[in-house]
Amino acid sequence: MVVADDQRVVRDGLLLLLDLLEGVEVVATAANGAEAIECVDRDRPDIVLMDLRMPGLDGVEATRRIRSSAPGTQVLVLTTYADDDSLFPALEAGARGYLTKDATAEEIEQAIRALGAGRTHLDPVIQERLIAAVLDPARVSSDTAESLPDGLTPREVEVLKLIAAGLSNTEIAAALVVSDATVKTHINHVFAKTGARDRAQAVRYAYQRGLA
Repeated sequence: MVVADDQRVVRDGLLLLLDLLEGVEVVATAANGAEAIECVDRDRPDIVLMDLRMPGLDGVEATRRIRSSAPGTQVLVLTTYADDDSLFPALEAGARGYLTKDATAEEIEQAIRALGAGRTHLDPVIQERLIAAVLDPARVSSDTAESLPDGLTPREVEVLKLIAAGLSNTEIAAALVVSDATVKTHINHVFAKTGARDRAQAVRYAYQRGLA
């Protein structure tokens, strides 16, 4: 793991926490985005804990370059900022996790484990805002007006976006006000049309096609 954060006090406290986690090894630390990229190129870590506001190259651009050059490295954003101008660019750049710095030790560990297993992990407040964005009528209309890939329907795209946001089947059912069985049917259709064998591949498909 690489930790990129220019706030020395925060970083030192985080390192103490990470040292206590079984199976987690910090191989390098970075004070800005450029250093983080150098660390990834050198050490090829599984996960980068990325701050967003750093001097020089910021966390969003660093995330984009890391995900492009080292697709096997996942990025978990750990930042003070949770506004839309920080959140959405980070996710679009390829971050698969997003927590704020008031996250508990347990939440940080859960996020690291999730990304290590190929899943996404988002702060619950962040997740709610993503759901609202996915279900925004204006966005749905825009998707409908465009040619959707591989024969996906607008509802299947909604389900795919919610999968990419890290929601479980039950959470998707609640967000869309449908039954769990209906969600499973939609997911089966998504998998069949996209060629995805599991949720991780579906998430990858969503990001590659610009659907998430």
